[in-house]
Amino acid sequence: MIIYPALDLRGGKVVRLRQGDPRQQTVYSDDPLAVAQRWIDAGATWLHVVNLDGAFAEANDNEAILETLALADVQIQFGGGLRSLEDVQRAFDKGATRVVLGTLAVEHPQHVAAMVARWGADAIAVALDAREGQVVTHGWQRETGVSAIELGKWLAVEGVRHALYTDVSRDGELIGVNVAATAQLARETGLQVIASGGVTALGEIIALRDAGIAGVILGTALYEGLIDLAEAIRLAQAEN
Repeated sequence: MIIYPALDLRGGKVVRLRQGDPRQQTVYSDDPLAVAQRWIDAGATWLHVVNLDGAFAEANDNEAILETLALADVQIQFGGGLRSLEDVQRAFDKGATRVVLGTLAVEHPQHVAAMVARWGADAIAVALDAREGQVVTHGWQRETGVSAIELGKWLAVEGVRHALYTDVSRDGELIGVNVAATAQLARETGLQVIASGGVTALGEIIALRDAGIAGVILGTALYEGLIDLAEAIRLAQAEN
């Protein structure tokens, strides 16, 4: 299982939002490169970088930060505001290893198979962000009426391999990840699921690992010092 430290970028700063709400923002650093290096030094081989400004359709320079991060010895999973083929191509050009599609995958699902064919299944992930099991888009502000499992099954048929699952009601709340729903999604769709949102303790990492989850994104718990990244990586790679 892979541990992905999160760098959520807004206005050039590393921030965290409660339940994706831009009005409930905590700034952790104004130096994303220093934060990234801290996680790399602790053993991270991947970073999960989110362009929050892009997700909220706000002008930003976060792609320039991506370009600089890509020079480090780390792979980058990048998402936020990727709503066209041109956006995705530009992210790869800036150095992303894998892109995360959210709104685009829901509103224009016909593009997903084409992207997988063009860039390969390992380069594409789809964000299944859900509230009460139903997918939400546009920075978690818009309800779709489609279940995460239903969409996940369709995506798997179209060749998608990687999916992020976030129970948005738990994101940034430090109340624990939804292990049961995450495991159910992986089991019923066959996708390589990456858990995101709400992880607060090392025991949850063990539970997700034992449930066969492919990866875990760590955000608030890292920045608040509740989880030691090096220990999380060790546990994620241990045999159950």
